[in-house]
Amino acid sequence: MPEAVNHFPLPAAGADPASAASHTGPRPPRVLTARSLFFISWTAPLVLLLAWEALARAGVLSPQVLPAPSKVLQTALNLIAQGRLLSDLGASLLRAAAGFAIGGSIGFVLGTLVGFSRLAEALVDRSVQMVRAVPFLAALPLVIVWFGVGEGGKVFLVSLGVLFPIYINTVLGIRQVDPKLLELGRVTGLSNWTLIRRIVLPGALPSILAGVRYALAVAWLALVIAETIAANTGIGSLAMDAREFLQTDVIVLTIVIYAGIGVVSDGIARLLERRLLAWHPNYAAKGK
Repeated sequence: MPEAVNHFPLPAAGADPASAASHTGPRPPRVLTARSLFFISWTAPLVLLLAWEALARAGVLSPQVLPAPSKVLQTALNLIAQGRLLSDLGASLLRAAAGFAIGGSIGFVLGTLVGFSRLAEALVDRSVQMVRAVPFLAALPLVIVWFGVGEGGKVFLVSLGVLFPIYINTVLGIRQVDPKLLELGRVTGLSNWTLIRRIVLPGALPSILAGVRYALAVAWLALVIAETIAANTGIGSLAMDAREFLQTDVIVLTIVIYAGIGVVSDGIARLLERRLLAWHPNYAAKGK
């Protein structure tokens, strides 16, 4: 019987077997850290910003069509020196915060009731879905009739927009809790309140926080619609005044501000996810 031939190279005499294995075996994949991913995520926006500045300085982009980022920055500094930009930004943030608090609270309460009770679903869900189908622009004339052009109408529109994402995701999160966990809680003798606090709400929390992230974006959309039509203060009002005087740099500045607020809001929501869902293996892995 012929002798078997060893096709794998043997390490030389005196060589470290572990070192030989590291040269011949496959290298382990490199794991990107959270800091590396953070810098990578900002690469595309920075490249776009530099290209925008270069094209504007080269004359490819007209200042009346799309001014350079440096011009927009100078406009922002001028408005801050005049005292208008910060006051308008503060007015918009206050409206968004008030509307988010009101609409988010109502959406969470209604979603919790519907998630736990089929009777509440029969009483509430149909009406909520009908109101949700109404566009903001279609409801705006009626809101102006109800509240006038004061603060109430703007806060109402933001609350209305925030309510639906949180409501739907709260219902979905509660309904998706594993029934086996609920049965286990009942077998171990947990009371209904303890069952809700220890099992149902933690299990529904990922879906609820996803609704919060989506609601933050909808809140600014509703506020933009409200401020651009009936407002004397706020970022939307600043944009409408700039449109009347063909101030493209101010219009672009308001768009950049909305985008920046959206990034900050989403970052806050992600931070809440990492803090409140530290027990969840998927979110714990993201935080490392």
